Amino acid sequence: MYLLYALIATTLLSGTALFLTRSYWLPSVQNLFSYLPFGTDYFYTNLPNSFEGDIESGLSSANFDLAGNVADGDGRAGLDDKAKREILRIMKRRRLNFDEARRVYMEQRFAAAGIGADGRPRDPKFVSFS
Repeated sequence: MYLLYALIATTLLSGTALFLTRSYWLPSVQNLFSYLPFGTDYFYTNLPNSFEGDIESGLSSANFDLAGNVADGDGRAGLDDKAKREILRIMKRRRLNFDEARRVYMEQRFAAAGIGADGRPRDPKFVSFS
């Protein structure tokens, strides 16, 4: 009987401690699940398929204005789906606005392609005449 009471008390104390400290450990758990194929960002991601939808999703700003495309009646499908998904993920995870998330996305793409933050290749054999 005492074992049951001890188990209930331990569960309640652990649950309370986890609830009160969730702001510390929850981002780590979300980052852990984001690397799995069934992570938190995988399900229910409905990407917009037009420039109007991109604007409504927050994928537009004063520096990257899509309103001109909408006003001109542009019939294209909107922005690149892969880039939209990644930028929305960055905006959600890092709590950045669209311009900052787009900058982070481009820096990641440059780094993957071997281009430095200053725009020059990171190849040690690169020679530039300026």
